[in-house]
Amino acid sequence: MKIVKILNNNVIISKKDQEEVIVVGRGIAFNKRIGENIDKELIEKIFTLEDQDITKKFKTLIADIPVEYMELSEQIIEYAKQKLGKKLNDSIYISLTDHIHFAIERYNLNLPIRNGLLWETKNLYREEFEIGIEALNMICESFNIILPEDEAGFIALHIVNAQYDEDMSSTVDMTKVIQDVLTVVKYHYKIDFDEKSLNYHRFITHLKFFAHRLVKGEHYKNDPENELLQVIINKYPDAYECALKIKKFVEKQYRYELTDEETLYITIHVERVVKS
Repeated sequence: MKIVKILNNNVIISKKDQEEVIVVGRGIAFNKRIGENIDKELIEKIFTLEDQDITKKFKTLIADIPVEYMELSEQIIEYAKQKLGKKLNDSIYISLTDHIHFAIERYNLNLPIRNGLLWETKNLYREEFEIGIEALNMICESFNIILPEDEAGFIALHIVNAQYDEDMSSTVDMTKVIQDVLTVVKYHYKIDFDEKSLNYHRFITHLKFFAHRLVKGEHYKNDPENELLQVIINKYPDAYECALKIKKFVEKQYRYELTDEETLYITIHVERVVKS
C-alpha cells in the first residue's frame, strides 16, 4: 500500500482494493512522503469505514487526538463486540474515542460530570454497563487513573447507541421512556421487580423496542379485527388495566398513541413480569 495522505506521524490515508482506508501505527508516517510505500511492520490497525461521512469525521478526530486514545477505544469496542455478539455501528469509533479523551481531560482538570442516568443504565443495560466497568479497568491500565462509575454508564450508553444506530439524545430519551413505563407498573401493583427473572429480562427487551418505536414515531401495524386482544382482556383484566395506565401516561407525556397491538403485547408482558 502507498501513502495517499498523511494526517500525522501515526495516521496515514491509503487505498486497499481501490477503497480508501485509514492506517494507524506509531511513527508510521515519520520522514515519509505521499506516494511512498507504507512500512508493513509499523501497521497496527487498518480502518475501513463504510459511511463516508463517518470516515471524514474519523479523519478529523484522529488527527487531533493522540493515538493511544484511539487504540484504547478500539480495544473496548472489540471487547464489546465479543461480549455482546453483535455488530456495532462504525460511528462508535468517533463517539467513544472522543468521549474517553474528554473524560480523561476532565479528570485531569478535576471536573467530574455526574451521570443522571446511572441507576437506569445499570438496571436497563446490564451487559453494556458491565462492558463499561471493564472499560474503566482498561483506562486505568493505560493511563493509571481511576474514573468514577458514572463514566461506565456513559460508555455503556455509547455502546447502546451503536447497537441501535442512534445518537446519544435518542438513547437518553429511550432510557427515560423505559424507566417511566416500569414506574407505572411498579406503582400499579405496588411491587419491586425480580430483576433476575427471565420474564423481567423479556419485558425490558420488549420495552427497548417499544421505546425505539416511540422515539422514532413508529407503531406496530394495527389489526382492527384482532380477536386476541379481547381474549387477553378477559384473561388478564388487571394487567390490561395497568396497560391502559401506560397507554394514558405515554399519550399525555410523549404524545404517542399506543395501538391495540402494542397494548396487547404490553398487557402480556406485564402479566408475566408481575407473576415472576
